[in-house]
Amino acid sequence: MPLHQCSVAVRAVVLLVTLGVLTPAAGSQQGPSRLHTNRPDALDLTMPRDEETFLFAVFGDRTGGPREGVAILRDAVREVNLIEPDLVLTVGDLIQGYSGPGPWLEQMAEYKTIMNGLKAPWFPVAGNHDVYWRGEGEPPAGEHDALYEQHFGPLWYAFEHKQSWFIVLYTDEGDPETGRKSFTEQNAQRISAEQLAWLEQMLQRASGARHVFLFLHHPRWLEGSGYGDDWRKVHSLLVAAGNVRAVFAGHIHRMRYSEQDGIEYFTLATTGGGQSGLVPEAGFLHHYDLVMVREDHIAVATYPVGSAMDHRALTGDVVDDVERLARNLTPVADGAIRIDHEFAADTTLGLSFTNPVSRPIEITLAWNSPDSHWTVAPDHEHVQIGPGETVQLHFDVSRPPTSVDALGELSADLAVDYLADSTRISLPGRSWSPNLAPSLHPAPRPEHEQALDCDGIDDALSVNSASLDVPDGPLTVECYAAARATNGSRGVVAKTENSEYGLYIRDASPEFLLHIDGTYVTVKASGTELQPGSWYHLAGVFDGSELRLYVNGRLAASQPVAGHRTPNALPLMIGADVDSRGNSTRHFDGWIDEVRISSVARYTGERFRPSRYFDADEQTALLLHCDALIGNWLRDAGPAHNHPTRRGGVTVRPAP
Repeated sequence: MPLHQCSVAVRAVVLLVTLGVLTPAAGSQQGPSRLHTNRPDALDLTMPRDEETFLFAVFGDRTGGPREGVAILRDAVREVNLIEPDLVLTVGDLIQGYSGPGPWLEQMAEYKTIMNGLKAPWFPVAGNHDVYWRGEGEPPAGEHDALYEQHFGPLWYAFEHKQSWFIVLYTDEGDPETGRKSFTEQNAQRISAEQLAWLEQMLQRASGARHVFLFLHHPRWLEGSGYGDDWRKVHSLLVAAGNVRAVFAGHIHRMRYSEQDGIEYFTLATTGGGQSGLVPEAGFLHHYDLVMVREDHIAVATYPVGSAMDHRALTGDVVDDVERLARNLTPVADGAIRIDHEFAADTTLGLSFTNPVSRPIEITLAWNSPDSHWTVAPDHEHVQIGPGETVQLHFDVSRPPTSVDALGELSADLAVDYLADSTRISLPGRSWSPNLAPSLHPAPRPEHEQALDCDGIDDALSVNSASLDVPDGPLTVECYAAARATNGSRGVVAKTENSEYGLYIRDASPEFLLHIDGTYVTVKASGTELQPGSWYHLAGVFDGSELRLYVNGRLAASQPVAGHRTPNALPLMIGADVDSRGNSTRHFDGWIDEVRISSVARYTGERFRPSRYFDADEQTALLLHCDALIGNWLRDAGPAHNHPTRRGGVTVRPAP
């Protein structure tokens, strides 16, 4: 879509206001009141204008673009049917043309089949693509003029509707002496005496109309574009008529507006034609115009193709389905991508997708990386998944040996469409990254103590949940922390999202959360206020019957609790909490060191002396000494070697 999806509703309201549908009349209501209420002291409301109005649509060029342009035209037809204007007009270039009669007839049939899906009658304008002949030998007289009139209608014509006249002109008659058709030669860009006389006659017959509208393909009034000055004589006729409101044209594939002598000139861009999309909001886009005709003026609004929504299609079942899809569709990998000591990789990665909704969905996955050393085959996949079905995709992933500094993240862009009965709903695009499991050599303990520095904005370490072996049962989460800021709620070591566990600092007090049997149990050291810049050992312990929080080896809070921990597949965050999409949130501002997660209740009683440097054992699920970053990772010194990945600008520095 040329404009952001999130602004569709806003544009719809602006459209209605622009078209006058929501515009109240100025001044008081004449005659009997149309407002009915039994509230005697309420403010009187101004009623909408009581007048005869109607709406028509105008389509831009269809040709000059990719073959897929017919799909854009089909979307425009579907959207305009939601609005149900009185009629639809075009500004020419309906088919690709520039051919002999065979391809011309095929393209004509395709275009008419799509346009005949309109609920409203539609009226064509002939453009150069519709009438220019290309083939062997001499072109027939008039090139494709005769075919056009046989299958589309007159080259020029007029009709009346609700006290307005619509006049269609033909701007590719060709050179009056040679008959040569060309839109680059001024002699071929003239209106014939026959058509000009007919136009004068129509303007005379329309002299009593409220409004007259003209439609043509080439915007002849743009004299600097090579059209010459032939339009001046047409413009003088329009001015003399006194009731010509607007002229609509196309051809240049970008929007443009001007006003001269009270007549508005609109040049449309495209409705499926060749479109650069250079600056969509400046008129380089696929669109249609909607024109509201009132008694004394017109209102014109542009609608980008793809921005109209069918409210009736958004039933409760559909909305619930799409919400479920947006929250639950995540690829499940059959493992991590193993990276050896030379930072090379050679593996097959399996990804499975399960459709959690009652309608089919389409998924497009495309791999990308700022690191050009990665090779993934195939580099993209497109698959449709039926309701409740699971599909598995396989990708061969490789990378040659390099230095760690050259190693960049690998990610996949996911596009997901929900296929409803009458519409396709595209979910916002998202990115997903597989877990990279590097083999990192142990680093020597530094001469000066190091620690993780988190900025409180977007810094964190992310630990892959699939490799974090913490069975349901006893648990210890501990670390050293020195906060710069202690206000609000800040995750220190957490993976809580209506599930799991986390150490937090909330308004200067540490707390430990555990989700047991569907609800959170929290122990908070309410009497302990952490001082900014001071180091504290924090430990949350669950032994199966009690939840405890220790601060610097002293029991600060406890609560009896038993049950089963609620698991999730989200990453564990060091220096933050995690949201439902796996992003870091509620960031910690300060220093973190010696992070350890254990599948055992390590501490009991009222007091203990915490070690300044932790060791790993069989119950250690994660151990981070926070001594050095190696590329994008911090080494896990535990037996799982589940090295966390850095996020934001988190770094390791000498500890204060």
